[in-house]
Amino acid sequence: MEEFGCRTRILAGDGALEGLKTFKARRLFLVTDPYFMKNGWAQKIPELAGAEETEIFDAVVPDPSVTLAAEGAGRMKAFGPDLVVALGGGSAMDCAKAMRYFSGCECPLAAVPTSSGSGSEVTDFAILTHEGVKHPLVDEKLTPQMAILEERLLESLPRNLIADSGFDVLAHALEAVAARNGSAFSGCLAREALRLGIQNLSRSWQGDLGARLPMHQAATMAGIAFSQAGLGLCHALAHALGGAFHVPHGRLNAILLPSVMRINAQVCPERYARAARDAGISAASDTMALRQLLNLLSRLRRELELPQNLAQAGVDLRALREREAAVVAAALADPCCATNPVPVTEAVVRRVLRETAGNG
Repeated sequence: MEEFGCRTRILAGDGALEGLKTFKARRLFLVTDPYFMKNGWAQKIPELAGAEETEIFDAVVPDPSVTLAAEGAGRMKAFGPDLVVALGGGSAMDCAKAMRYFSGCECPLAAVPTSSGSGSEVTDFAILTHEGVKHPLVDEKLTPQMAILEERLLESLPRNLIADSGFDVLAHALEAVAARNGSAFSGCLAREALRLGIQNLSRSWQGDLGARLPMHQAATMAGIAFSQAGLGLCHALAHALGGAFHVPHGRLNAILLPSVMRINAQVCPERYARAARDAGISAASDTMALRQLLNLLSRLRRELELPQNLAQAGVDLRALREREAAVVAAALADPCCATNPVPVTEAVVRRVLRETAGNG
């Protein structure tokens, strides 16, 4: 039996932020980072929501820690909001989800993503860092009640953020396509997310504003898909390496994804081939479709000026060798491994590290 559901109401397009008014909130708690305080968007949110009282937690940083989430949870509990809003990228949304969860606050959460990648606005995942290790939290209570894909927030995205977050979308889609818990419904969304990503990522990076909303929608579709189907080794190892070496998550996915796909293709080549064809790749066989898809990912990675291996991404290979056992252990302990189509062993993880390390 297959089961599928989306518990998040999704509003997309210019003016989507007006949807905040539907909560009729009096006391609003906003979770964001210093950038959105400086550019004024944080101050606009309470007005758009029609809130009478607002508290703003603007201390979110990349790879938010358990300590930061605990601090925010304490402030949230003391304030007693009837609406929580997360404004920012995956870190802000994950932090807000964890803060609301730990505070015991049962009011609605509205997630307003400002980058197109994590899909956190529709998932029951939140990633927190503790002592150099990223820990995925998974619970239905983490899922936001509303996701607001506001087109106006996408006009001035930095190119490196577009590249990093865009490859996160592609990785979410391709891991959901192959994941053990995948269904006809999650597969459909994952393949459409991949198609939109392949068609729009390069255009968005080059400055085409018309490609920004489709990439935003692709991120959300992929988020729904992997929240249902699961992820895999690519994300497990990206979490482990990101916690240890502080390389952006999407950048790590761009490096790791082809290697992981080649391993997983041993058991599910037809899934990748179908995704490739739905994305516009024409091939006479599943083997050729997969090969062309892998070639496309490599070309796109170069076009977006992303590193080709871990050494180019700034990972000290001597330090990696010294910490390899800990990285492998963290990857194996990551819950994303549970839904990888190929059983993840220490040998498999070390193989991916060997193939992606580069020369440093």
